[in-house]
Amino acid sequence: MDRDPKQFQQDSGEPSEETLTAARTIDEQASAIRERARLLGLPWHEKPVEADPNAISLVEPETAVRLRVVPITLRDGHLVLAMFDPLDTESADEISILCGLEVEREGMEPGIFAELLRLHYGTTASKMADLLGGQTDESGDDLEHNLDAFETDDIHRMAEEPTLVNLVNLVLIEAIQSRTSDVHVEPFEQELTVRYRIDGVLHPQPPPPKHLQPALIGRIKIMAGMNIAERYIPQDGKISLRYEGRKIDIRVSTVPTLYGESVVMRILDKSQLRLDFDTLGLRPSLQASMDRLLAKPHGILLNTGPTGSGKTTTLYASLMRIFDPSKKIITIEDPVEYELAGINQIPVNAKRGLTFASGLRSILRQDPDIVLVGEIRDGETADIAVASALTGHLILSTLHTNDAISSIGRLVDMGAESYLVASVLEGLLAQRLGRRICEHCRIRVPMPDDLAARIKPDELAEFEGHAWHGTGCDKCSGTGFRGRVGFFELLPIHSELRRTIASGASASALTDVLPEGFKTMREDGMDRAREGVTTIHEVLRSTQDAEEVFE
Repeated sequence: MDRDPKQFQQDSGEPSEETLTAARTIDEQASAIRERARLLGLPWHEKPVEADPNAISLVEPETAVRLRVVPITLRDGHLVLAMFDPLDTESADEISILCGLEVEREGMEPGIFAELLRLHYGTTASKMADLLGGQTDESGDDLEHNLDAFETDDIHRMAEEPTLVNLVNLVLIEAIQSRTSDVHVEPFEQELTVRYRIDGVLHPQPPPPKHLQPALIGRIKIMAGMNIAERYIPQDGKISLRYEGRKIDIRVSTVPTLYGESVVMRILDKSQLRLDFDTLGLRPSLQASMDRLLAKPHGILLNTGPTGSGKTTTLYASLMRIFDPSKKIITIEDPVEYELAGINQIPVNAKRGLTFASGLRSILRQDPDIVLVGEIRDGETADIAVASALTGHLILSTLHTNDAISSIGRLVDMGAESYLVASVLEGLLAQRLGRRICEHCRIRVPMPDDLAARIKPDELAEFEGHAWHGTGCDKCSGTGFRGRVGFFELLPIHSELRRTIASGASASALTDVLPEGFKTMREDGMDRAREGVTTIHEVLRSTQDAEEVFE
């Protein structure tokens, strides 16, 4: 029996033609609208404009959000509307009827329009969701909370409603504008929560109505090219868009939970990525030491720390620092987060048998000079990395350990021989990330007693009774922080340490032969806190787990 092509695509997990057609990004929509508007001779704004309060007062906020319009001025008895889509004559006609005025339509870039809407109507994505809160289905009944009640066609229909499309677009615009790294959409029994991770910390947003959950998550999955008919297995997808002239990739992950699919959107904005040691926070002395290690013709340089500590960014910066067309550089990563010009980057694909270990074996047959292995996860990868370094390759990689010195024991625990580790290891860099104090609202205040009690006496003396604090302002959205800075400890492997490693000594014995002047991440962070770059609390929060070996 012949099968319906649409049903076959849903059963196979492949996105349907309808799904692919609907998966237009913010920029693609704006580009199409912009071109049609210009062909019709409609004005198009690419820069912010000021709106006349008298014009603003003529349209209620609910109406402005629903119809995606902002009145900007009164001109010759006509009301001039900035519109998300100036070709939307029905919305323009409705405004004309409500206000009793002829209207003139003008288009605007999505980001500028969203900011104008927020500025004059106090509109955020969460408030737009509130305006959708009273919507009902076609029968007039409230939408059911039971997600299984929704058929795929129902979700498609709801996800393609213009107002819902605009809501998801506005969530993405709002996240990008606020420097969000991850958007979390999480379903619970009574609510659907939305949280933005900004500077490493999750910030809850006012939740959208629970009954919007199927449509909201369905819209995200459509944009990411996922199969919306499948709601009971994890899926991965990708949204690519251009925002204010720059390319932004959004990596989307869904997993099934008790109350529906949880979605995390990782925003990868290459224009905001600064691949240089100064921006990352490495002091000049550490930069000089890193340069000496990166100039080695062979060996292993490891960067350690927990997930989210900035290891990959530091290794990317290291590669760009030593990039030379006369050298072949290959990476294997899971996943490739940012594309680096002139460097061969390989994404891990475990489903097809491409793991770190198998990929590293293949890379060595590509005649590389420098290899970046995203992570050494197992003994097989560790053995191949050690063997590669012994045969004349410079290997850069990461491990999940609390501090630099613990990396040695981790490699040995994975099965690498101590004497081989001692032969190939050239340097260990450990790091954490802390939030930077906002430079616009930073002040120096007397040291609070409870904070003074949490730091060591010798550290306390160097602060001279004062600490830095961010009071909160418009530039940092009232948080007192803007951006992040790294806290680092760098351990070059010198001859005495190499002999101690080869002997199979414990971590405590290794700490006895640390080089003179070695600074831990906490000490590096405290230096930054004294300078007013970060706060003492951020240093303590970020490095607490890394101090145990030195106690």
